[in-house]
Amino acid sequence: MTSFTTKLGTLDTTIFIVYVIGLLCLALWISRNEKKGGVNTEDYFLASKSLPWWAIGASLIAANISAEQIIGMSGSGYAIGLAIASYEWMAAITLVLVGKYMLPIFLENKIFTMPQYLEQRFDNKVKTTMAIFWLVVYTFVNLTAVLWLGGMAIETVAASIGCSA
Repeated sequence: MTSFTTKLGTLDTTIFIVYVIGLLCLALWISRNEKKGGVNTEDYFLASKSLPWWAIGASLIAANISAEQIIGMSGSGYAIGLAIASYEWMAAITLVLVGKYMLPIFLENKIFTMPQYLEQRFDNKVKTTMAIFWLVVYTFVNLTAVLWLGGMAIETVAASIGCSA
């Protein structure tokens, strides 16, 4: 495995700083809350039910894409062909079915998260167990794979543009 070092120029650093400041300003501007009653889970998870359908769909896709899909699915597609795409097609069909038939039931019962559903259906112990389980799985399985794959991608791209040392 090759190691690389990069030296950011003044323009690179300036663009990065302007981007971070712009992103922070946008987040602060959007997060200003004019509601007198404060923010609740409906505001946080459902954007106060004010988003158009295309923004919700884009959010679902964006939240589902990570280094696993960009690198892993591309590599699998190259190695075994487009059969790997059936996994994503099935996910899309499932999302449509859940959105069409299950989501209205959840919204009617004011259920916005999976832990909230488990607490309402079972009890607080089940909700806490599931939350801890997924926190551990995400931290030690998903996050490590995503960071490793992202690092591999950055290393490959940097090496291909001549940043290896």
